Amino acid sequence: MKISISVSLVLSFLIHAHGADWPQWRGPQGTGRVPEADILTSFPDDPKSTWHFPIGDGFASPVVSGGRVFYLDNQDKQEIAHAVDAATGKEIWKEPVFESHQDGFGIGPRTTPLVDGDRVYFQSAKGEFHCRNASDGKMLWRTNFVEDFGAIYIGEKGDAAGASRHGATATPMIYKDTIIVQVGSAKGASIVAFNKLDGKVVWKSQNDQTAYASPIITEMGGATQYVAFTCEGLISLEPATGALLWRQPMTTRMGRHVTTPVVIGDLVVVASHQLGLVGTRVSKEGEAWVAKEAWVNKKILMNFSSPVVVGEHLYGLGSNKDLICVDPKTGEPTWNQTGVVNTSAEQAEAAFLIMGENIATLTDGGELVLFAADSKDYKEISRIQVCGKTWCNPAYADGKLYLRDTKELRRVELK
Repeated sequence: MKISISVSLVLSFLIHAHGADWPQWRGPQGTGRVPEADILTSFPDDPKSTWHFPIGDGFASPVVSGGRVFYLDNQDKQEIAHAVDAATGKEIWKEPVFESHQDGFGIGPRTTPLVDGDRVYFQSAKGEFHCRNASDGKMLWRTNFVEDFGAIYIGEKGDAAGASRHGATATPMIYKDTIIVQVGSAKGASIVAFNKLDGKVVWKSQNDQTAYASPIITEMGGATQYVAFTCEGLISLEPATGALLWRQPMTTRMGRHVTTPVVIGDLVVVASHQLGLVGTRVSKEGEAWVAKEAWVNKKILMNFSSPVVVGEHLYGLGSNKDLICVDPKTGEPTWNQTGVVNTSAEQAEAAFLIMGENIATLTDGGELVLFAADSKDYKEISRIQVCGKTWCNPAYADGKLYLRDTKELRRVELK
């Protein structure tokens, strides 16, 4: 598909990563796509767990880069950054980041770390942001969204919405020599680009309250765009300058916008448990960018799980804990399959990895399910148990799955 190729080319220079790395949220390209060399067509019946050890609470997914696994957890009401050896699980270093956030969902960090070459970036739920040396954890630079930019953190009180309520969760993005961060300040610094080496501010943009959705950097209409799903809606910025390209308003009570945007041609798709599944068509009229609602499906109330795109269709977790395939031309499902995500919880969760022409989903019960990316019908290929209850996306590199469940961090061999 042409759009997949163009996005791959755009993203190829965004982050400096080793061949067998999963250095950021949803992998090397930020789309959940597994590199071709690591694609599997089936899973072993009895996968081997190379190592596992107990960790503290939190919802921040692990990443792996340069032979190290990086993660955040809660210990004694502090968010702690860790680096462990990817082969053995042995701790290399750990450093405190900030005091922990706690709400009705639990305690601890929410944001996936990001690795860029010899630097690793950590973000606390309360808006403390660190750049550290990946090898020894030494602090290189830091900033605080509340103290330095006037962002508001309230916690789970009253009508507080978005990150001010449940904490900062959106992962940063590398663009060339900058790291772009959703700071969430209504004082002209909703989104801020820092020099990734020294932390100096390159640009500040917009007044949106930050929600929970991680952004993407993609190519649409021949232009590189930074697309974010904020409490106020979908916005696109020019990543080099922070200039607003287009905006599509979308608001909900409490601003619980969680899904990472996905792009299919000229369509950007997001979802909310209040809005439903929403397709926004983006075009250019003369020198102006125009964003218009293409369709809304209020029956597909995706909540926490970000969908993925394979070929011409979108795959994700629907309203009733069922897997679905959606035709982006209409916003209507082509199939839905119940019984894949078996959870007794009110809110279901699943993470998705694109394995070539198949999709692997990690359910919140710790099952890894491989199914065909077939728009006509659900076709299951493999199903194995890999961990306990989890709400975190896994990291996958060189045939090894790095998982965080409610009790442990573990490495599982899949090939």
